[in-house]
Amino acid sequence: MQPVLQLVEVSKRYGGVRALERASFACDSGRIHALLGENGAGKSTLIKVMAGVVQPDEGRLVLQGQERRFAHPQDAVAAGIATIFQELSLLPDLSVADNICITNAPRRFGLIDRRAQRRMAEAALARAGAEDIHPLAPVATLPLSRRQLVEIAKALARDPRILVLDEATSALAAADVARVFALLRRLRSEGLAIVYISHRMHEIAELADDCSVFRNGTRVATFEAGTRSDAQVVEMMIGRDIAHAFPPKPAAPPADLKPALETRALSWAGRLHAIDLAVRPGEIVGLGGLDGQGQRELFLALFGVLRGVAGEVRVAGAPVRVRGPRRAKSRELGIALVPEDRKTDGLLLPMSVNDNLSLAALDRLSRAGVLVASAERDAVAGMVRRLGIKVADVDDAVGTLSGGNQQKVVIGKWLLAAPRILLLNDPTRGIDVGTKQEIYALVRELAAEGAAVLLYSTDYAELIGCCDRVAVFYGGRIVRWLEGTALTERALVASALNLEEAAA
Repeated sequence: MQPVLQLVEVSKRYGGVRALERASFACDSGRIHALLGENGAGKSTLIKVMAGVVQPDEGRLVLQGQERRFAHPQDAVAAGIATIFQELSLLPDLSVADNICITNAPRRFGLIDRRAQRRMAEAALARAGAEDIHPLAPVATLPLSRRQLVEIAKALARDPRILVLDEATSALAAADVARVFALLRRLRSEGLAIVYISHRMHEIAELADDCSVFRNGTRVATFEAGTRSDAQVVEMMIGRDIAHAFPPKPAAPPADLKPALETRALSWAGRLHAIDLAVRPGEIVGLGGLDGQGQRELFLALFGVLRGVAGEVRVAGAPVRVRGPRRAKSRELGIALVPEDRKTDGLLLPMSVNDNLSLAALDRLSRAGVLVASAERDAVAGMVRRLGIKVADVDDAVGTLSGGNQQKVVIGKWLLAAPRILLLNDPTRGIDVGTKQEIYALVRELAAEGAAVLLYSTDYAELIGCCDRVAVFYGGRIVRWLEGTALTERALVASALNLEEAAA
């Protein structure tokens, strides 16, 4: 049977950087084909070629037996290829319906037919398993997990024959992931070809029919899902054997050690309710629970973003008022926040890697209010070496880096500010296995140097493997603390659902 889509010996370079080098790929109707590889392996560039976002320097794209060349993303959409990129394309100030129908809004007498548009949006949301999202709700009011489902509905509204998903579940809670999986299986049974990128190996094992592994811009292997072990797949991805994913946990800090960060009855706007927690120097405390249960609001409250926060925050035993991010990152408090969405909240994409890395530490790199260029240059070069950031030139725009290297820049930016308290909001979302291991080791290293770390993750394995203790959130409250042998996936899931008996 002829593949529905083929890319034949496709090459693409950006200056001196090789994104794809004679890479080939093929997918079939009625199959889910997983694309695997580290960030920077060429996967994103490959799907951008499929989507008409970039033009290959060499090679051919063959769709249903005919060679095609897409000069514009709309050409790919018209040909039946819908792509959901990792970074969302929604316009937050518009409604859900406006976003879903933005390229094909129904019209009447030359104007948008609002009733017909709402019906189209409702149908697309229902098909995506997101009937609970109101089509007239502004996208800006939705949490990240809900926005991801709107992005999927937007793609399905185009009635594609080929659906490409890049880390489509990275921001979703477990219940939403189950919905998306059921949807993808239904679409597969309807004959769609689905190209699926994910760094979560258990998702690949559960969902994929075929797998292709890419490394350094070239396809290494294609095989039927389930015919290779996880260790074999990872070794193909990174070109080397890997050690255990998580570094060993040290002994717990002394119980009488003064907390670096403490909250007492912290509350906010009906979203946070009497949060009591303490993080000691050298400790990694996890925040568990389903997405949207108050974890993000806790980070924003601690970083001074929210107004009207009640309760008390203590740093190194002293009560403090965090009136804004500038105060939070001051030398006196030393709080750093790595946000969940690096491209929207963590980076200035058109600016250079150098400027992004030094941004949070400009006061430390200045003398009498004037930036010392040599100090900035040395600090940035040292951080690039320490984190292994892959960049041809630190003057390159940070937006040209792979997702994993962008995340390293976000983390490195705050490390240059020498924080004593690290707030990490899903720091490994959408990055590859090798880079995840580097970040796990870095976080444990920072804790060993005396930093207090508060870590939220949607991945239960990360909470179990990285954290010394986990506070499980439900409805804006901490409903259970888990540590030691009690810190298991079963207990995390049960506590996240507020099922005390099952958790016990």
